Amino acid sequence: MSLIFNRLRARRPAATATATATAGCPYAHTHAPAAAWPSPPPSSPPPFTDPEQAAEFIRRFHHEQPATGAPDTRIRAVLDEIERTGSYEHTPAELAYGAKLAWRNAARCIGRLYWRSLVVRDLRHLGSADDIAAECFEHLRLAGNGGRIRPVVSVFAPDRPGRPAARIVNQQLVRYAGHRVGDAVVGDPAGTELAARARDLGWKCAEDRFEVLPLLVQEHPGERPHWYELPDDTALEVPLTHPAYEWFAGLGLRWYAVPAISDMTLEIGGVRYPAAPFNGWYMGTEIGARNLADADRYDLLGTVAERLGLDTSSARTLWRDRALIELNIAVLHSFQEAGVTIADHHTESERFLRHVAQEKRLGRPTPADWSWIVPPVSGGLTPVYHRYYDPVDPSLRPAFLPREPW
Repeated sequence: MSLIFNRLRARRPAATATATATAGCPYAHTHAPAAAWPSPPPSSPPPFTDPEQAAEFIRRFHHEQPATGAPDTRIRAVLDEIERTGSYEHTPAELAYGAKLAWRNAARCIGRLYWRSLVVRDLRHLGSADDIAAECFEHLRLAGNGGRIRPVVSVFAPDRPGRPAARIVNQQLVRYAGHRVGDAVVGDPAGTELAARARDLGWKCAEDRFEVLPLLVQEHPGERPHWYELPDDTALEVPLTHPAYEWFAGLGLRWYAVPAISDMTLEIGGVRYPAAPFNGWYMGTEIGARNLADADRYDLLGTVAERLGLDTSSARTLWRDRALIELNIAVLHSFQEAGVTIADHHTESERFLRHVAQEKRLGRPTPADWSWIVPPVSGGLTPVYHRYYDPVDPSLRPAFLPREPW
């Protein structure tokens, strides 16, 4: 901001000799008559993209990519573009590295050891709902990869001054619908609101427990979203069985393979990309200890405990704990049998500490939210439990951020 501040100061009309002698302070901090001073120029609105953030990112990019040379020329070009247009355009290399840094900075993610492997799809030339939907489906095919899940981010058009870019309404590219039937919910309670919105737009649903929601894309503020059924080859799903209990398959449970977050904004150097779905792969506890077990989700612990013949008369029998372990065993077993990538919480905890150690050797902090890094099953048995981490810095960029509503 110092460059802009200096430019603004240079534009201030010079005070006359008489006025200077009368008032003394160039900012008129006296009781001199107002008429003795020229009126200040109207203040200019701040640029759409923060030039300080832009310059800081360019410096970081060139520092971590020594082959790119000194950053000075690029910084001057970026600041000039911001002054002329309000924003600037990343080079493909800047975009790719910025997206990877956003993953590296994600304080709630335990899988950051692999941040360099992120596949970055530069789709900034696309902004229509039809194009975004088509490329989101291609994203799922590429990420699914026949079960060998690949981390992928698809970056669509950024917000520009006076031209907000399209948004993906869904929280994830694949998620299950919830349908209210009387006082109960059939399916995933977390999907009831989006399912209702999709029905209002014309979506015909079957009210199945594991019914994949359509993709909703909103091109402009205030417009009705466009909706799209997911093609059959995009939503890779795994039927859940148990290695020891044949009855488990009869529960009819399944889960999707690619957890692609689609409702966050990717911010790189002050430029905001509101449609940038990204995925890693699942850690088993995300499915077995949260999505299928939480009371406000599928709430299956009672069902599993009943089939196991557990004593549910008191919490002190630890029936929930025992049912939770068997549910997580089923998830890990099923994904492995289907040849679909999934991590267990013990292995992923060890990998995360390898990442922390690598970053420390490079002189970089690893901000981490302890409550998200420690797994929800057997946390005390994992090495990530017994230590502190660098504090979370909300201002750290690049980052995936909660998207601001229109």
